[in-house]
Amino acid sequence: MSFDFRMPRRDLLKGMGAAGLGATLGTGGIRPLYAKGLAPITIVVNQSPWFASFRRTVEAYEAATGNKVELDVNPFAGSLEKQRNSVRSARGQYDILIMNSGWFTEMYAGGFLDAITDIDPGFKLDPEIYTLGDTIYYNAQKKTVTADGKLMSLPVSPLIPLLYYRGDLYKQAGLSAPKTFAELEANAAKFHKPPGMYGIVQRGARGPHTVAYDFYPYLYGFGGGIFKDQSAGDYSVTLNSPEGRAALDYYIRLARTVGHPKTAASDQAEVIQAMVTGHAAHIMMVIAAWSQMDDPNKSAVVDKIEFAPPPSQPGLPTAPGLGHWLAGISRNVPDDRKRAAVEFLRWFQTKDAQMETAKAGGIPVHAAVYKDPIAEERKYRWMKPLAEALPHAVNIYQFPEANDVIAVLEIGLNRAVAGEISSVDALNGMSAEIHKIMEKYSYKTGGLQPLK
Repeated sequence: MSFDFRMPRRDLLKGMGAAGLGATLGTGGIRPLYAKGLAPITIVVNQSPWFASFRRTVEAYEAATGNKVELDVNPFAGSLEKQRNSVRSARGQYDILIMNSGWFTEMYAGGFLDAITDIDPGFKLDPEIYTLGDTIYYNAQKKTVTADGKLMSLPVSPLIPLLYYRGDLYKQAGLSAPKTFAELEANAAKFHKPPGMYGIVQRGARGPHTVAYDFYPYLYGFGGGIFKDQSAGDYSVTLNSPEGRAALDYYIRLARTVGHPKTAASDQAEVIQAMVTGHAAHIMMVIAAWSQMDDPNKSAVVDKIEFAPPPSQPGLPTAPGLGHWLAGISRNVPDDRKRAAVEFLRWFQTKDAQMETAKAGGIPVHAAVYKDPIAEERKYRWMKPLAEALPHAVNIYQFPEANDVIAVLEIGLNRAVAGEISSVDALNGMSAEIHKIMEKYSYKTGGLQPLK
């Protein structure tokens, strides 16, 4: 059954007789009804630590509405490749694209998505949905993500890294969660007794978005950055600043003095494994891995892990990098599927749907969930630190060619962590390459004098 979203909502639902989830009273008053009998939709999504919770949330939507959703699940890089192929074909295979922070601007700027409010002018974003650096909006005239742009997507998983630390060891030693990098290093040294226990285990392997993502909280937490001012269109490269050098020197020092000897080969799976097997006192890991810490089938440290915002330099705020996922609607799919996709997103953004996500082990995108009594439960002890850190999360990239820059960072940072080149050579080399990339794509750019 197809219908016109321009109809008043009450008339639409009266005409369809859709009961959806029903109308219930909650913190936001009467919840709207959700339409049934919609065209099936297909969502392309990556396999990641938060996927199981997303799948269960989708299943809850299907059970509540009777609408059908097919999930096309892929590895990280495979998902991007399928999305690129689908949006460039005459007729898209996928209705909803689950886009990572490294490529959503590519989809926006390429004109591959329809704005949600263009499909349904009556769509209203729930005011308590995290906008994650306003990355759900895009202004085509300004060519940047900004709140005055069109609503292009909805958050699916507001991923940022938090500091995971052994609360039981901290309690025994009489320590508090570190707020500065100096405190983190000192605490890691206290617990560093290899090979049984490493003070901290970090990612250093190169990949599609591996060591670079783990380095962001350090880079920005030291007051550094990659570009001068993306929002103003100034892409002058500032990676090789003194702050950038201090951050990379610190990252390498942690690895060599209180870290794992194979940091340069460690990816996300190895870092998580070190923590759940009880061989790491700290990791800086995306929050999506929280549920594994208390899973008795995977973890030897059940109920021993605590969470905190990433440390920073004194006087600077915590600065976790956004590694979030957004859901956008493909432009080259039939209108009935677009409208069905909007209805899924309308349901997905509700507090009730996001409570389903949290209970399934995922990370909710609705602020009210973090204020709910659920946040006081021991199981959800990560919620308050995450809510504290999210307002300070940094949107690292605001241009569609971000993957070109990420590839440069992956190689340079990996080589520095492996000891193949010095931090100075790595930073100067990466900065020069990034400058060439920005010149190639005709951005306003420049650079700093090379570090010595």
